[in-house]
Amino acid sequence: MLNRKRSALSIALAVALTPSLALAQSTTTAPPAGNAATDLDTVQVTGIRRGIENAIAIKQDATSVVEVISAEDIGKLPDVSIAESLARLPGLAAQRVAAQRVAGRAQVISVRGLSPDFATTLLNGREVVSTGDNRSVEFDQYPSELVNGVTVYKTPDAALVGQGLSGTIDMQTVRPLAFGERVIALSGRYSKNSLGKAANVDAFGNRFSASYIDQFADNTWGIALGYAHSDNPIQENQVGLYEPWTTEQTDQGNRPGVAPGTAFSDGIKALRRTGNAKRDGYMATVQFRPSNVWTSTLDMFHTKAEQIDTANQFEVNLSNYNGGYTPGLLITNPQVNGNGTFTGGTASGVYPLVRGMYNKREDKIDAFGWNNELTFDSFKLTADVNYSKATRDELNLENNLQLTPMPQLDTIGLTINPDGFSQIRPGLDYSNPEALYLTNTIYGSGYGKVPQVEDRLKGARLQGTFNMPEALSWFQDVDVGVNYADRRKEKTQAEGNILLGAQGDANVAGDLQYAPVNLGFAGIGYIPAWNVPAAVDRYMTFNPVTNLDYLIPKSWVVQEKTTTAWVRANINTDIGDVGVRGNIGVQMITTDQSSQSNYFDRSRPVGQEVLPIDEGKKYTDWLPSLNLAFLFPHQQTLRFAVAKQVARPRVDQMRAGVDTATGKPGGSGGNPLLDPWRANAIDLSYEKYFGEKAYVAAAIFYKDLKSYVYTQSVDDYDFSDLLASYVIPPGMTAPLQTTGTFSAPQNGEGGTLRGLELTASFPLEMLAEPLRGFGVQASATFNDSDIKILDPESASSVGTDPISLPGLSERVYNFTAYYERNGFEARVSQRRRSDFIGEIGNFNGNRTLRYVVGENVTDAQISYTFADDSALHGLTLLLQGSNLTNEPYRTYAGTKDRPLEYIEWGRTYMLGVNYKF
Repeated sequence: MLNRKRSALSIALAVALTPSLALAQSTTTAPPAGNAATDLDTVQVTGIRRGIENAIAIKQDATSVVEVISAEDIGKLPDVSIAESLARLPGLAAQRVAAQRVAGRAQVISVRGLSPDFATTLLNGREVVSTGDNRSVEFDQYPSELVNGVTVYKTPDAALVGQGLSGTIDMQTVRPLAFGERVIALSGRYSKNSLGKAANVDAFGNRFSASYIDQFADNTWGIALGYAHSDNPIQENQVGLYEPWTTEQTDQGNRPGVAPGTAFSDGIKALRRTGNAKRDGYMATVQFRPSNVWTSTLDMFHTKAEQIDTANQFEVNLSNYNGGYTPGLLITNPQVNGNGTFTGGTASGVYPLVRGMYNKREDKIDAFGWNNELTFDSFKLTADVNYSKATRDELNLENNLQLTPMPQLDTIGLTINPDGFSQIRPGLDYSNPEALYLTNTIYGSGYGKVPQVEDRLKGARLQGTFNMPEALSWFQDVDVGVNYADRRKEKTQAEGNILLGAQGDANVAGDLQYAPVNLGFAGIGYIPAWNVPAAVDRYMTFNPVTNLDYLIPKSWVVQEKTTTAWVRANINTDIGDVGVRGNIGVQMITTDQSSQSNYFDRSRPVGQEVLPIDEGKKYTDWLPSLNLAFLFPHQQTLRFAVAKQVARPRVDQMRAGVDTATGKPGGSGGNPLLDPWRANAIDLSYEKYFGEKAYVAAAIFYKDLKSYVYTQSVDDYDFSDLLASYVIPPGMTAPLQTTGTFSAPQNGEGGTLRGLELTASFPLEMLAEPLRGFGVQASATFNDSDIKILDPESASSVGTDPISLPGLSERVYNFTAYYERNGFEARVSQRRRSDFIGEIGNFNGNRTLRYVVGENVTDAQISYTFADDSALHGLTLLLQGSNLTNEPYRTYAGTKDRPLEYIEWGRTYMLGVNYKF
């Protein structure tokens, strides 16, 4: 009926290597019985080609517009996590994050030009928690060795629970009963970073993993176990400039020597970050299938990540703030470009610091799921329960050192370079640790933070699939189901000054010193590096608190209770010689969201200023959807999809919290009353397949976002509840008002997003027999949007004017060339994206946006697998490289001649071995 020529062998491979898609999906169809006997002699492919062909088979049989990564594909790429693998899919782009924890690894994924906020992530069809402040998953926490397949749904259907607005990313672990035999696999990698050793951290890292899959009791029991470990060095060179770049201070004459109208940054720093990132992941699956009627599957997943790093930093304040010493700041020989941007000069009267910025972060994720399927002649029942929990414990410490005795003012040469490392040329020597003291510097002696996050999600699902009567010949069956999810996310962030102990100013002792780090890339030379937490313990005191007025809004609890019900009719029919598959249905989502936090009332007696706030709302969305796949002759597929979509707001935007003032009240905080992002979407895709080996595709999509959530100031906000206990202070003559201005995330005006995706995957032997073994995969995505937003919280970096959508690159390209023959494999992969607005965490631990220069990241691998008749059968030797061009990460403020960060993380080379038996 479906007019598909799919060999039994390829179907078996696809089933074995890729578990069932999201629990809601029914995207594969068994081949016609008559084809099985004639296709059994199909040549079995292995390695890279097998992974590619499995992915093509799943994509071709899907009823939605999907992109797929197979287990072989993940296992053959030089990827520490699945984020890099996802970034090679059409329409997806990764952001390398310049944060203390990830240090240049791809961490978050944008789907079809929308920020990670708009996509949701599932693990075995179930929504999972995250250790970040938001709901979006940080993919670097998921080892590629433990993920057996990934399916990205670009169009939803009614039974896809937890769907995102831009896409839904479903990671799947292995199903042991899909294998016909025992499989044991071991792998190991030894790596080196090209930046080399610095401070107390060398350039070497390692990864190893083990997997065991087996079946017992006449294939009624199956078990899969997996373990993956990685320990990688963090090596980073960075020059950063203060934000904002502005003419405000030069216009007022506050930057002596710089002409009015010149855009100027008030500080510059150079650093070498060193540390280690460790991660241990565990996976276990147990299946029980006593008959064809009942299948029970228990999934368990655990990952623990720890990163410890220190930024050894030289920093200069250029705002005429040197501790009050004279002479003050004077810029001589200033250089200004045609855009009015300060590009260099000599700054005198400055008092540089040498700083140690320490970060320790521990993340844990646990996920459990139990699924039971009962299959009868005319219907199937599925019951699923799940629980996941994530925790994050972080410690940030800083030490500030300056030359003493005070003051030791310096004259610094500056060259601002937007295309490389800016240069800082000090006049004094900062390499001698005995000349630098922990003291009350211009930035104090130090500051620390202790952020903590806990995210917990529990859910249950019940679904029935019922055959349709023959009278309704267009429909194969209908799904009816309900899902309940209860999520609670809590964050606290204690902070405080790190003060000098009773001994006063202190030189960091030799036993706490590491090898000095070389900042020669920035023109500075060597500076000391030391054990920051040990220095705090020996010379300083740190007592973080949460109850100060500016810390109150940083602690919050957000709760969501979501009930999802759906009905989906699955279409399977023919119109002439054109097969038609797909589904039509509707999903109802009822969400009950609330948040608890505190606000600070300065009119209250000391010790009683902190008062609770608890707000929330309940809403219901109805989401109709239609997916159609028209199967034309010659393996041509035309897909059409239309749907109403939602994405729930960021968790941290739904936090409660507000600060009040006297007279006319005012405040800022979160907004537990937010509605979700809502959109209407249309997709059209044409796909041409060439047997099981290759395909080309062209897809267009259009999304009409009805609203967008961003921070706005709302006048006439009703503060009555918050002012109920307000005490009018003595001497206040103005009457107390109950309405004022409140700045918080609000549902604002939306707009449209549209795009074109072009994809091709084919072996070159289709063009010429001498090219057998060679192949290419390529995709190009072109995005456009008329949506403009304001983000006052990021005004220092992106300005006060409307900006384009965060995460939107107008152009995204992916290209892979490979060769595979007689056991030898080689692959080069490149991902490229144009400029975009990225999201980072700033010094205060808050979300902020920055312009990010587009990047071009290249990875490669070569390997050799010994033949079956070799004594070394099952052994693979490989050499991998990532970021081979040492692509920098660059951010800027408004225009590229006003840089904010220029960072290099170096190349990574890995030598490894795989063994299967």
